Amino acid sequence: MSDLPTLPVTFRPSSTRAVLLTAAVAILVVITTVAMLLKHLGPAERLSFIVTALLLDAVLLVLARPKVVADEDGVTVVNLTSKRRLEWAEILQVTLRSGDPWVFLNLSDGTSLPALGIQPGIARQRAIADARALRALVEARSVADPERPRS
Repeated sequence: MSDLPTLPVTFRPSSTRAVLLTAAVAILVVITTVAMLLKHLGPAERLSFIVTALLLDAVLLVLARPKVVADEDGVTVVNLTSKRRLEWAEILQVTLRSGDPWVFLNLSDGTSLPALGIQPGIARQRAIADARALRALVEARSVADPERPRS
């Protein structure tokens, strides 16, 4: 298949990530500026403003973390607080149904793994294209039973 992406390939919600990282910078700048401009604040109070901004930024950075990385050996799914490495044969199906917040990987152990790196939030068409590309890679690289029906 010539329409398969070249490996390694990283899928991530770029538009969402850009918004989150921009918001993180803006929050840090605005809150720090306010802390410095308020004359009646002492050093500890100013520091508490900045620490609060940094905590908010940490949350935004965690939200910007998800990605799905496909390489020759398999797929690495990085979600908010977890990272899981999968062999190609472990992935039976890649699904993104209408209304789903992100892609789900149906696995050979009977479980389903959310892959937050492909999500149709801000860039729906990009997420659909990424889901199709990952699905094509799984179908091309899986060594699972060739008689298994594909959907």
